[in-house]
This record gives sequence, structure tokens and C-alpha cells, in this order.
Amino acid sequence: SDRRAPASVKQYARKNPHSMGEWSADSKTHVATMSAGDFRHNEQSVTLPEATTARIEHVAEDGTVTVLKESLPLQAGEVLDATKMEKEALTAFLAEQVADAAAQGVLFSVHLKATMMKVSDPIIFGHAVRAYFPSLFETYGQALDDAGISPNDGLGTLLSEIEKLPADQRDAIKAAVEQGLADGPDIAMVDSDRGITNLHVPSDVIVDASMPAMIRTSGQMWNAKGEQQDAKAVLPDSSYAGIYQVVIDDCRANGAYDPATMGSVPNVGLMAQKAEEYGSHDKTFEIEAAGTVRVVDGDGNVLLSHDVAPGDIWRACQTKDVPIQDWVKLAVGRARATGAPTVFWLDADRAHDAQLIAKVERYQQDHDTEGLDIRILAPVDAMRLSLERIRRGEDTISVTGNVLRDYLTDLFPILELG
Repeated sequence: SDRRAPASVKQYARKNPHSMGEWSADSKTHVATMSAGDFRHNEQSVTLPEATTARIEHVAEDGTVTVLKESLPLQAGEVLDATKMEKEALTAFLAEQVADAAAQGVLFSVHLKATMMKVSDPIIFGHAVRAYFPSLFETYGQALDDAGISPNDGLGTLLSEIEKLPADQRDAIKAAVEQGLADGPDIAMVDSDRGITNLHVPSDVIVDASMPAMIRTSGQMWNAKGEQQDAKAVLPDSSYAGIYQVVIDDCRANGAYDPATMGSVPNVGLMAQKAEEYGSHDKTFEIEAAGTVRVVDGDGNVLLSHDVAPGDIWRACQTKDVPIQDWVKLAVGRARATGAPTVFWLDADRAHDAQLIAKVERYQQDHDTEGLDIRILAPVDAMRLSLERIRRGEDTISVTGNVLRDYLTDLFPILELG
């Protein structure tokens, strides 16, 4: 994809700048993300030397093999990743963030993408609901399970579904929810007037829209009283969480951006026709038993393998080679057409990105890059560079994979164009 604001739209925004909330140097708003045990830290990646049809299987501790996905066609040169989110690490992290939000007096807010990560993120969301209401689930968790009520569906569904329970049980659970809200940290609200919290609906708070909105509003979200308040933005997986912390740090140090003068960050994204998968719905599994999940090729060779525990979320992702070549070609073309610095947002320390960096370096050789400023930077460094240039009114082309493409093509237009 090639996404950039038309010059006329950018000019209109500069002449008619939208409102931007003022930032305080004392803002407590920050991003909280995992430092181990998440998708980012458990990622493995391989480039396929030749075409094959693989399978994904779970091998239990007693040797029992369960096929999770029978047929996974893979092309030569394709990049295949696999990773896991460890339940134990996730639940410990979320409990820490609930306690820390209370200690700091900031809003507890969870930012996920349940609309695209349809398998993994509702599960993560459910763990966040449990972490915020520990007494509720300790006392009534089994009763809720027996009634088929899952925290993965959010607090709103829970409150709706308990209406079907016997009156005494329903009232006790309602009281436990109210007590949980009273005992827990202040919680970010989707709709303060109607009492809809950040934990009511998994798809209400979508990270790529919610984080720019927060940054545009002085780094604050709405509390239960309908007032703005500094927030703890909880993004459990650390793959891209750091880019938002860079923006928050920049605004805290330098104030809000000025739409009348700020530069642009157009994007060349690896997205079209499943060039790089986003949700990987058909290759994401919540693990039921301890053992090993592995990807095995047509000859019986193990391509990728993870030890797993019950409740872990395991997933795989495919990125095709021909679109990568076209992505590099388009990036070089935009660099040539604009003369702007063109940055591949890739982290050499991340397994998937390391495979892509090798391809980018190879495929750039197919093009004339003489005189062009083309760089490869880790996302946090790429963000830092882009923000420095934005404040000088300069443009920087971002060249990214599919998820970052989604995040950046909301972040920058919301800040630049409103």
C-alpha cells in the first residue's frame, strides 16, 4: 500500500489547524508493556529455501500428537514466523499494572486490536478483566464459567448475561463488580455518561485509533466523572508498544504538535493481498495442555518449535517473498520521486525483522539508489527521527510491515489532519 495525504488536504489542515490538547511536562501518562514472555520476545522466524506444505502440531508431554493445522502451503522465499504469549507472564504483568496504576493515581487503560487479532486479543483482554477484578473471579469465577460467561467478551457482556442467573447470585456478582471498581485504580472510560469502561467491550478501544486520540488530547483519557486524567496505556505485547512511548516522551518534552507547521509521514506498507498477514486467525491457538507446538515441513523437518503451557497463546504468521520485492521497489520509487528520507522500520534484534532486513538489503541492489537517503532503523529510532523532522516541518517516508502500517496510517493523519 502507498498511503499519503493529498497535498490539498495537507494544505487545508495547515490553514485550518484542528485543536490539539496542551501537554504538561509533569504528565504521568506512559505506556506499559512486557519485557519478557510476550509475542515479541518469543518470536522465531525462518525463510523457506523451497516450497513445501507444512503442518502445525501439538506434542503433549506424554507424546500424544494433535494436529492443529493439517495443511500450510509455503512458497520458496516466504518468511514464516511463530511465537507465543505466555499466560503466566501475561497475568503477572497485568496484575502489576493494575497495582501500579492505583499507586500512581493514573487511569488504567488497555489498548488492543481485537477487531483484527480476532483470536489472540480477546483472550488477552479477558486476562485484563480478570486482573482488574481479582476478587470477583476468585469468588465467582467458577459460577461464571458454569454459566458460560467469559471475561474475554468483556464486562458489558458479563453484566448482561448475569441477568439470567438466580437473583441472589446475580445480585452478589453485581455487588462484587461494584466493589472491584471501588477497590481498583481509576479506569479509562469509553463513555463516562453511560458508565461504559475500557473493559466493557474488547473491540471498543482499538489501539491504532485510541493511542493517537489520547496523544492528541494532552495524553489523557476520560475518567468516570467525565474529566480528563493522565493514563497508563497497557499494551501487553512489546512488538510496537515502544513507538507510542517515544511520541509521549516527545510531547512531554516539547509540547503538542502544531498542525499548521508539522511535516508528514507517508507510508509504504507491506499489506496488499496478504503480503504480510495481520491477524493469522487460522494459525492462532489457545493451548490446552503442556507440551510443544511445532511447525513441520513436508519432509518431516521441524521448522519452528516452542515449549508451551496451558493457557499460552501460540500463533504463526506468513510473509510472502514476491510482495516484499515489490515493497522494496515501491519504497525506492517514492524515495526517488520525493527526495525525502525513506526509512524501513525494522529491528535487527527481532527474529521476523532480521529476515526482512536481509531481503531488503538484497532487493535494494536491484534498483538505482544512487543519491537516495534510504535507512533501516528499529521502530523506536525511526519514530524518534520522524518526530524530529515533523517538528521542523519536514517529511519522512515510513516503510513498514502490515501492523505498523495500520498504526502509523492512523497516528500521523490524526495528529496532522485531525
